[in-house]
Amino acid sequence: MKHKLVLFLLTYLLFFASNAFADKTILAGGCFWCMESDFEKLEGVSVVISGFTGGTLKNPTYNGNHSGHYEAVEISYDPDKVSYTELLDYYWLHIDPFDVRGQFCDKGSSYLSAVFVANKQERKVAEQSKRKVTEQFPDNKIVTPIINASTFYPIKGNESYHQDYYKNNPIRYKAYRWNCGRDKRLKEIWGDKAKH
Repeated sequence: MKHKLVLFLLTYLLFFASNAFADKTILAGGCFWCMESDFEKLEGVSVVISGFTGGTLKNPTYNGNHSGHYEAVEISYDPDKVSYTELLDYYWLHIDPFDVRGQFCDKGSSYLSAVFVANKQERKVAEQSKRKVTEQFPDNKIVTPIINASTFYPIKGNESYHQDYYKNNPIRYKAYRWNCGRDKRLKEIWGDKAKH
């Protein structure tokens, strides 16, 4: 019994330590189901949580009021396995940076793309990353803004079904994604670099 308790405590401490040292970032790219699905496939990412950010309204909800907020994901990642720069390089390949009305079939302010930065260093890296994309598309305007991070509100309570939606509702999720034209548009923009 004592051996099992020690093993449990060691496992718990290792789990806590690995998550305690994870970096976090917040990105918006339209539907948070798709962003969650895409980023959980990236090596070095441990947790992706769907929610809202960017607005002033406290405790926004999906079915209620989320005015002024972006649908976004909070990404926890191990910087020893994937750098912030690599995370952003991956991000651009999963959004349409030219769409001023939303992302893919989802239109409206809550579906706009945005990079949320927590400090000056992240802003510097994000601006460099955006500049690289701008240079790739000299005839198009990149409309994805870089915004100072604010409170992130995870989807919770009776709306928790939005977390891991792609895992828990794979058929509905795939039908939504296909009908929304997300992957088709990503291939038009990014060619073979587009991954999903």
